[in-house]
Parts: sequence; structure tokens; C-alpha cells
Amino acid sequence: MTIFPRTAVVIFNLGGPDKLEAIRPFLFNLFSDRAILNLPQPLRFLLAWLISKLRFAKAKEIYAQIGGASPLLRYTEFQAHALEQELSFFGDFKVFVSMRYWRPTASEVVVRLKEYNPNKIILLPLYPQFSSATSGSSLQDFVSRIPREIPTKIICCYPSDPDFASAHSRLIKQTISRKNLAELRLLFSAHGLPQSVVDAGDPYVFQVQKTVEMVLKDFPSETDFKICYQSKVGIKSWTKPSLEQELRRAQLDNKIPVIVPISFVSENSETLFELDIFYKNQFKNLLRVPALNSEGFFIKALTEICRAASTNDSSNIFCGRNLQRICDKNLKFCPNSNC
Repeated sequence: MTIFPRTAVVIFNLGGPDKLEAIRPFLFNLFSDRAILNLPQPLRFLLAWLISKLRFAKAKEIYAQIGGASPLLRYTEFQAHALEQELSFFGDFKVFVSMRYWRPTASEVVVRLKEYNPNKIILLPLYPQFSSATSGSSLQDFVSRIPREIPTKIICCYPSDPDFASAHSRLIKQTISRKNLAELRLLFSAHGLPQSVVDAGDPYVFQVQKTVEMVLKDFPSETDFKICYQSKVGIKSWTKPSLEQELRRAQLDNKIPVIVPISFVSENSETLFELDIFYKNQFKNLLRVPALNSEGFFIKALTEICRAASTNDSSNIFCGRNLQRICDKNLKFCPNSNC
């Protein structure tokens, strides 16, 4: 058995309100992040306050329909437990959960991290595809709080990891097992971004495409599919085509739409409400593939990524299990400079 040093693994996600009363402060935390609203202070503070006030009633209605709170922390804790169990076969690992816009916050997790006193830290966002607005924001916030003397490995992304892709393909096949593939259209749905962020050099759309390419290796070449984006907020132009547009197109083409949440690794309001309630009420024949949650191949992917980062000291940043940058050179927001 390979013996690893005392290693802390911190997994990151967005977070979500744990009760209805937490919705407004959660929204304020979200929109006061400069990675979300790139405005100077105090304008960003004032706009975040206004948006959180205006969106509160609608958000409250959404969360009320999915149990009164976000389930994201619960699913993330399940993932942390499963990952820690797998890593225990290889050495002394402890997995911590950190949420960007709600509890447990980075400052709370850093206190526990110092008590654990690790020899090494691995930072692992649960955003498989890197964006400056998600992984970038979480990593920057957390790195600024941890002791510099502890060796720290950063996993910036893992969009093409083979086990991650296998987890998706297995869940897709389970969902469509009784259907004729020729009657279906796979709609790989990712959370959208303002198009201006992508145009400025954010690698998110590029990496979503890489994930879909990897997943489709498990399906016949004639498989009908489309990449689309959901959860648009505000009046700015966002990544296209939209999920709603592609659902309508599938309907016109007499195809059964199969929504694959390709950028969501856990069930959350975007899957449980937007997909399962909002769109299912409009499109009666659609199928929805579950989010990965604690699917075995997904946990295996996270395990192997952590093992690779633990044993390779030639770099501090990894694209999944590898050192090499996978993004095109024009994607300047990519944090990995390894060639």
C-alpha cells in the first residue's frame, strides 16, 4: 500500500440556503462576489442588495417547492464521505466541504483545517469544467486564507476524466434503457454564463464541449445530441442555445428530449425545480438523467484525481490527473500554464 502524508482534501461547491430565511443573505453573498458582478464598490454592494431583495420572493417560491431548502450541502457531504472512504485505502486523508456563498464558509473550514494540521492540501472544486465565476472564485477565496507554508495542490478542472465521463454515460444508459435511441435527442445542459465572460477568455464552454465529446465515446456515432445552456439571469446575452429553445426544437422534430445535467454533479434547485418542475410542466414527454451525486465512477474519478495530486510534486496545478493544460492558448482565464 502506498503511504501518503497527512492530506486534507477540500471540495468546493456553490452552496445554497439551508432554510427559507437564508435565501436573501445567500443571494446577497452570491451577487456581491466580483466574479459574478464585476463592478467597483460601493456599486456592487448596492446592486447585490437590490437584486437579493427583488429576487427573494421568486427564489422563496422555488425553494418552497423543493422542500424549503437547498439539498446541495447534503449531497456534497455524501460525496465527501464516499471520497474519504475510498481515499482511506491509500493513506491518511480527511475530506472537508467548503461552500462559496453559504455555510460552511471558507473561513469556517480553514479553522477546522488548521486543527487537522495537514502536511499537504488538495483543493478540488466540484465544478468539473473551469470557469472564473465558479472554480476560479472559490479557489481564489480559499487560497488567500490558508497557511502558505503547507504544500497545496489545485485541481483546476477535470472535464475529460474517463471515470467522470463513464459516470455520466452509465446514468444516461440507465435512463434510456427502455427507449429506442433513434427516437431520442440527448440535450447536454450546462449552467449558462454571460457571453461576454466567454468572449473574454473563460474556458468553460470549451471544457463543456470536451466533456460531451468524452461521454459520447460510449454511444453510437449516429446519436442525436445538442449542447445547450440553462439558468439565465438578467438581461445580458448568455451562452446559447438555451435549453428551452432546444426542448422546443426537439418537440418540432418529434424527438423525445433527454436532459443530461452535464455541469451539475449534485441535485440542486437548477435540477430539481428548473428541470423537474418548470420544464416538465411545459414538455410532458421529456426524460431527465440524474445528477452524478455519489455515483460510483464519479467517486472513483475524484479518488484517482486526489491520488495523482498527492504523489506528483512537479506541479501545484492539475487538470484532473494530469499536469498538462488542456485549454487552447487563447483561453486566457485558464489558470494552468503547464504546456
